[in-house]
Amino acid sequence: MDFEPSPRCTEFKKRLSAFMDERVYPAEETYERQMRESGRAGGGPHHQPPILEELKSDARARGLWNLFLPDPDRGAGLSNAEYAPLAEIMGRSHIASEACNCSAPDTGNMEVLHQFGSAEQQERWLTPLLEGEIRSAFAMTEPDVASSDATNIALRIEREGDEYVLNGRKWWTSNALHPHCRIMIVMGVTGRAGSESPPHRRQSQVLVPIDTPGVRVVRNLPVFGYADREGHAEVEFADVRVPVSNVIAGEGDGFMIAQARLGPGRIHHCMRAIGTAERALEAMCARAASRVTFGQPLAARANVQDWIAESRVEIEMARLLTLKAAWLMDTVGNRHARTEIAAIKVAAPNVALRVLDRAIQVHGGGGVSDDFFLASAYAHMRTLRLADGPDEVHKLSIARRELAPHMPREGA
Repeated sequence: MDFEPSPRCTEFKKRLSAFMDERVYPAEETYERQMRESGRAGGGPHHQPPILEELKSDARARGLWNLFLPDPDRGAGLSNAEYAPLAEIMGRSHIASEACNCSAPDTGNMEVLHQFGSAEQQERWLTPLLEGEIRSAFAMTEPDVASSDATNIALRIEREGDEYVLNGRKWWTSNALHPHCRIMIVMGVTGRAGSESPPHRRQSQVLVPIDTPGVRVVRNLPVFGYADREGHAEVEFADVRVPVSNVIAGEGDGFMIAQARLGPGRIHHCMRAIGTAERALEAMCARAASRVTFGQPLAARANVQDWIAESRVEIEMARLLTLKAAWLMDTVGNRHARTEIAAIKVAAPNVALRVLDRAIQVHGGGGVSDDFFLASAYAHMRTLRLADGPDEVHKLSIARRELAPHMPREGA
């Protein structure tokens, strides 16, 4: 394995780091101010601050646009291993990914449409998403079932003539409250239990414009009290009708599409988590060096030094494991990288949470306030232990593969 960044990756890292220093970090305060001003003016928490559109325009002019997409004609043409360090850099700021049109769930939706969408679907939805003109949502999780097992999904997608009719409820539909959200990818059941179709061939994914009659955004779901700008919505589907041509790939392909989507997405999530952890470690060190207790700086305390050292060790381990997963995906494919992909999804968020927790402790009362980014970052990082599958599902997958060679064969 060679994790030396390619010349192309090195050049992108240099340009992206400059963009972060020159534009993104200075814009964070402006972003927060514009959000507060919108709230006072009655605009609510789902406002699109003007500064983000300025950053998007600048990023595009610098060629820092759609970095996640491996297609050189539509994106940057980077491999997973090349994109991973860039995702880490963007993960250092909560506004950087959207500025570069690299934020979830749009990235996953664009990858799905790019890989599985028809020419008509790509023209209508993928092109404006790649242009940054609209946003999208992904509706999979449901409030009434344990959605970590996709075979539990209950939303019905039934064909009537040339239309599909959707009935059911979803929640944690991220981005559904973004003012620019125009389209949802909805996963539901087209095959019936008890039919000849195997359990993983009963789900399909269809495109549903968010303004389709029968779609009702019931409420936003705060995360530890934070009302995210993009929103995490509970959405009701009541006799929602869309053309049959809105199915992605084909009936019964929903589970396959979800698996194809989640591999690269986990690389993106995990590297962004490492970027957040790096920034938290920097904040911890700066705070420890500047605060004095009982006649000595916090940095002189052995326990604080332990926290700093442990954080560095854990970040390096998580980064190397994630880069290995990305390298395997590029060289032998997602299927043969399943264990590593599952492992990073467990490791990276937990490492980031430990680093953030230590940084919060070093910041004292300020660490749990909104004066620093740590509390908000901790709340959002905690959700990553659930998003794209909870830790326990990934650990189960890892354990099964480890146990397989040691288990007796069926019938032996």
